[in-house]
Amino acid sequence: MPENSSDNREALVALSHPRSPIAEAYRQLRTNIQFSTLDKPLRTLLVTSTSPEEGKSTTLANLAITIAQTGSTVILADCDLRRPTIHELFGVRNGTGLTSVLIDTSAEEFPFQDSSVPNLRLLPSGPLPPNPAELLGSRRMTELIDRLKAQADFVLFDSPPIIAVTDAAVLATKMDGVLLVIKAGKTKHESAKRAKDLLDKVNANLLGVVLNNARYEAEYQHYYADRD
Repeated sequence: MPENSSDNREALVALSHPRSPIAEAYRQLRTNIQFSTLDKPLRTLLVTSTSPEEGKSTTLANLAITIAQTGSTVILADCDLRRPTIHELFGVRNGTGLTSVLIDTSAEEFPFQDSSVPNLRLLPSGPLPPNPAELLGSRRMTELIDRLKAQADFVLFDSPPIIAVTDAAVLATKMDGVLLVIKAGKTKHESAKRAKDLLDKVNANLLGVVLNNARYEAEYQHYYADRD
């Protein structure tokens, strides 16, 4: 198994710097999500962004770690079938993964990878297909989500930026909740509004917006690692 690079390990601040304000911000995000879904317990969560390089994958990875640290079982699935990142963050192989199961209808077992975090399993993207949106919107994908839910308390999904391609909007219709990640100093107001409008059009349950790369000051609730 490939080892994490130092840069990737530093991005997983919930592991590398668990007492830092940044790690605490991820724990606060976990708590906010739990309280926002009291009426309907959340089992599946999608994270997207307006554009690349806004920190969605790092945010999702650290959120998954903090949830697993509470004792809940978590599956982190990479549904960014255009530019997958989860396997790089955790330093695991990506030869097989989600697409392998989608394409091979006879596959009974998921090719999970060990995250080295108790209670957290990884499902990398697998080989990149020529038709990501069609695969993610298929009935086979819906069945796959149901199978994953049967194996963990929470299933978290990474996806491409919602404005760039339709993949995230397609997936959002299958999720209990969605988080939108934006980046301070980079994301334009018009882009954030357009992303929200796209999610609203498919009746996605937008739980909130995560402000990434913000200066750690009192007026900010969250401060996240600057890496996607």
